[in-house]
Amino acid sequence: MTTRRRYTLLDAVDDPQLFAPWFKDRSSWASWFAFLRALFGLPLSASELPLYRECTGRTDLPTAPASEAWLICGRRAGKSFVLALCAVYLARFFNYRRHLAPGERGTVMVIAADRKQSRVVLRFIRALLMQVPMLARMIERETAESFDLNNSVTIEVATASYRTTRGYSIVAALLDELAFFRSDDSSANPDNEIIAAIKPAMATIPNAMLLCASSPYAQRGALFTAFKAHFGRDGDPVLVWRAPTRTMNPTVSQATVDAAMEADPASAASEYLAQFRTDVETFVARDVVEAAVTQGRFELPRVERTRYHAFCDPSGGSSDSMTLCIAHTAGNRVIVDVIRERRAPFSPDACVKEFADVLKSYGISKVVGDRYAGEWPREAFRKCGVEYRVGDKPKSDLYLGLLPLLNSGRVELLDHKRLVAQLCTLERRTSRAGKDSIDHVPGGHDDIANAVAGATALAAQAAAHPQPKIVQPGIWSKNGGWISDPCGNRAQTTTQKFYEYYNSGGTSNWPGSGPREW
Repeated sequence: MTTRRRYTLLDAVDDPQLFAPWFKDRSSWASWFAFLRALFGLPLSASELPLYRECTGRTDLPTAPASEAWLICGRRAGKSFVLALCAVYLARFFNYRRHLAPGERGTVMVIAADRKQSRVVLRFIRALLMQVPMLARMIERETAESFDLNNSVTIEVATASYRTTRGYSIVAALLDELAFFRSDDSSANPDNEIIAAIKPAMATIPNAMLLCASSPYAQRGALFTAFKAHFGRDGDPVLVWRAPTRTMNPTVSQATVDAAMEADPASAASEYLAQFRTDVETFVARDVVEAAVTQGRFELPRVERTRYHAFCDPSGGSSDSMTLCIAHTAGNRVIVDVIRERRAPFSPDACVKEFADVLKSYGISKVVGDRYAGEWPREAFRKCGVEYRVGDKPKSDLYLGLLPLLNSGRVELLDHKRLVAQLCTLERRTSRAGKDSIDHVPGGHDDIANAVAGATALAAQAAAHPQPKIVQPGIWSKNGGWISDPCGNRAQTTTQKFYEYYNSGGTSNWPGSGPREW
């Protein structure tokens, strides 16, 4: 009696009734076929062995399907399509019913970095299902983000969130571009937390597969950790495959890669050569940020005779948040009092009115912000009785000013999870000219962090350069024409010069020593 050979993904790729029509130029897919053989533990041909050893750093050959695999490839290599192909194959040609409870469905979950990326993968899945009659007949129900098949398996596409996987029995999880997963409301490391949430959902499925694919980025996160731990390790059950764009997709021209390398070598090496960037590092450590947070403090009331400072990060209301922060100083410490955020969509004029009311309640008649949208912020705040001034420092300088306050423990932050997440995901990038810039991760946000950095900078600057105190009546002595400042310093002058000094608010020349402030 002979054992029936499993119908492999490569068989489906060769089958004209299944996926063969998508692989007309098979030579351009040769590297992907080698990867799929390695992924599913299939024999590699003699011509594929050098590529396998180059892309895995291994000498031994795979003998069984990988339960966990990491695919690190450059842009336009074809990762999203291959993930969709694997999703459809795993959903159709594996029997998971024996591992499911009555009425339970197994889920092949494809998680993308954001909604735009998830639509790309979903279009590939829909085409592979709908344009193959054998597979189309299996569809029981289609929604905007999923397909229910008649074998108790659902293919579902979701965006990156550790909450996405709760309550599922996941038979396969395929993560697309996870190096660029955005941080959510409470997490600065969404890739690690998503994977940590997925694995328990796969625990009851013996042959479940985790496949993570992405272009590389900074030397941190789950992708870099997996690369350091598993690349080039013979006998390791976790497969790591790293390859430049043109290795996996030779239809991308060398001229495109060369032009990118000439324009920005560090970026192009990551985008096309699959190398982790060395010019990007985390701006501030998470434990430093968390140490600055006063737990349970969400907003502080106004204190009389306290000078407050405010910074606004405006938005048009369609995509980014509009944020406001108010801060003050106490001794050498900067204290954040208020954080307000209006997340899109919202009415910009209504948001300005709300922020203006908050500013007035703290005795603030002017707010500083960036140059967003030209005159609109000035006019909108002016109508509400608040002056809007454009700040003179770029965002990177504001963050660089916040860093020593954080490191020295001289700033008190509110208990605001989105602020903590945004600060922890800021990146410091070094240009070829050696200049540092600080900004959010690609696809991320820093609206709250920007407002907080701006307000703390204003407060710290005011503390370092206090406003001059106006000389008070009664310190004029007609005896000898002497006047004294509040510190006891004396100068001889005339009555006329004294009153010029007094009426100027302390900005004209101090008699006997030139301009003087205290």
